[in-house]
Amino acid sequence: MNSGELLERSLAYALGSVAEVGPAGLGRDTPCAEWDLGELLDHLDDSLEALYEGLTGGRIELFPRADRACGFRTRACAVLGAWAAGPPPSTLVGERPLDVRVMGAVGAVEIAVHGWDVAQACGRPRPIPVALAAELLSVARCVVAEEDRGVRFAAPVVVPPRARADVRLLGFLGRRDSFPR
Repeated sequence: MNSGELLERSLAYALGSVAEVGPAGLGRDTPCAEWDLGELLDHLDDSLEALYEGLTGGRIELFPRADRACGFRTRACAVLGAWAAGPPPSTLVGERPLDVRVMGAVGAVEIAVHGWDVAQACGRPRPIPVALAAELLSVARCVVAEEDRGVRFAAPVVVPPRARADVRLLGFLGRRDSFPR
């Protein structure tokens, strides 16, 4: 699995989800019970900022919160540019080194699944592409520990064993494959 390709595909998916977000809908509920759509976009922006910092060792300017979708798109392009420029082999998280390929793969999970959350909040069913979801599921199974449940992720949702990879990914991360409005 190529982490850069996985990150690029996840960003492309999430950008499609964010495409129709307007300021009027920022108060909508999301599958992330603690956040409305505006707060979810803020979280996505923070995640992209952390990815960018990990890829470059620097910082980029904060974007006005008035247009969160535009900020997300701008930062997503910056992350892709930093990856294409050739990131360092590792970055520091606190005092611990982290391989940027691992960081990119984990970031891809975060971005794609929250891209799905955004689409759900906007009332647009938009499944994560099955091939992408299958790769993301293998990453998620490696990095989501039981102690993450209740803190970063809800308890897994039981799904049929032969369910599509996107449904299994969402279930593993505590989401149902549809969001009640």
